Amino acid sequence: MMNANLASIMPQAIGVWCERMGHRVSFLCYTGFEDVVAELPADVDVVFVGAFSEAAQVAYALSALLRSRGAVTVLGGPHARCYPEDAQKYFDYVLGFTDEAVISDVLEDAGPHRPLGRLLGAVKQPLALPGVRERWKFAEPTLRKAPLFQIVPMLSSLGCPYTCSFCIDSTVPYQALDTDELKADLRFLLTKYERPLVGWHDPNFGVRFDATMSAIEEAVPAGRIDFAAESSLALLGEPNLKRLRDNGCVGLLPGIESWYEMGNKSRTAGAQGLEKVRTVAEHVNMILRYVPYVQANMVFGLDTDEGAEPFELTKRFVDLAPGALPGYSLLTAFGRAAPLNLSYQRAGRVIPFPFHFLNCHQTMNVRPLHYDWPDFIRRVGDVTRHTFSWGAIAKRMRATKSLRSRILNLVRAVSTQGFGRIRYYRWMSRMLRTDPGFLAYFEGRTSVLPRVFSDRIRRELGPLWSWLPKGALAYEPNAYADAQVTPVRAPSVVPSAPSLAPAAV
Repeated sequence: MMNANLASIMPQAIGVWCERMGHRVSFLCYTGFEDVVAELPADVDVVFVGAFSEAAQVAYALSALLRSRGAVTVLGGPHARCYPEDAQKYFDYVLGFTDEAVISDVLEDAGPHRPLGRLLGAVKQPLALPGVRERWKFAEPTLRKAPLFQIVPMLSSLGCPYTCSFCIDSTVPYQALDTDELKADLRFLLTKYERPLVGWHDPNFGVRFDATMSAIEEAVPAGRIDFAAESSLALLGEPNLKRLRDNGCVGLLPGIESWYEMGNKSRTAGAQGLEKVRTVAEHVNMILRYVPYVQANMVFGLDTDEGAEPFELTKRFVDLAPGALPGYSLLTAFGRAAPLNLSYQRAGRVIPFPFHFLNCHQTMNVRPLHYDWPDFIRRVGDVTRHTFSWGAIAKRMRATKSLRSRILNLVRAVSTQGFGRIRYYRWMSRMLRTDPGFLAYFEGRTSVLPRVFSDRIRRELGPLWSWLPKGALAYEPNAYADAQVTPVRAPSVVPSAPSLAPAAV
């Protein structure tokens, strides 16, 4: 139901940039359900792949297949930024921050770079991106794959003003995008949908609240648009909530993160523990009076967590704010994503789980500081069962006004996010208690990957498994820290440049 609605904007932007330069472009969004091998075009010269780390093994296999057909392959997106040293073994180019000038540089070269790919990156995020109108020929086929409702991806800003130590955006300066482009895109969407549903992909929506909301109000008549966004509680005071409601906001995803840290983000100043739980619950309940869907995001496994208290406090929050759907993540150190990862790597706490499982809930690749593994996973499973018990689900339904929000909450509870994770953590707890080799891998006493993990990757990759390069399940988990001592070949830095005129090819 949701995968096509979570498609990234950057691959669509790259398609636009390539066409501006005169190239013919084929575009494919793989949501996990297509026969991706069958749908690959047969006659491409250069293939850009955008991937999160959980899709890295799929991306590596696709690159090997496409290279065998004579194509040059390029990897961008979060995995390329987080694990460039590993990715360059399997791609001809690996991109960090990417703007139109970087794409131009790739296409002017367009040659194979093997055995190690060429590292490229701009000095910062692009100053502008192609809007919905330009991206529509690539966005529309993806949206058609969404069976129940279609969420159009948009951006009003890049970067984030907060410095959450575990976040990939913590060191990316905040910048607002052009509001004139935003207004033109919203007006365009009104020609495509009677009532568009927009998903703002900003790391933190509404930092320049007045400017962003004024642009929406100017472009869209009242009652003609719905939208959802990730924001921080610090921006969600009652006056802003009223304005969000009046302009079609139907969903907010605020980051709580921790009951002991990030107080500036949750507007709780120095409050910690139960005091913070009560303050945040009261705030979330106020949000629900104006916005029908709230997902409250939290992270388990931070070094400030110790004993039963973080989990019991989370249960308390679930009871005090029954209308919110908690979104739980396990602390994951994605390579170079955040400076904090250096300390984990230098302390030898990072476990080289295959990328396939690095999705923030199936495995935690940092050994917890104050828990042993069986105890930690048992506690995560316990709070998940509390959150998605039938009693909690019933309270969530009663506390939710919108029918669409009720349906979404119910579907997420009974599928992979709720019941699925309950089953998974139950299985994980059993394996940690009963399988010595399984526990030894988690504790770092062996580097032998448990067979159950490799079997699952083989099953889920399907026909792509045969194309997975030898050794592609293993990588150096401390490459970021090692590079600080013995620097790797530095990425070429391509300065940002104005948009290039189309070129004939």
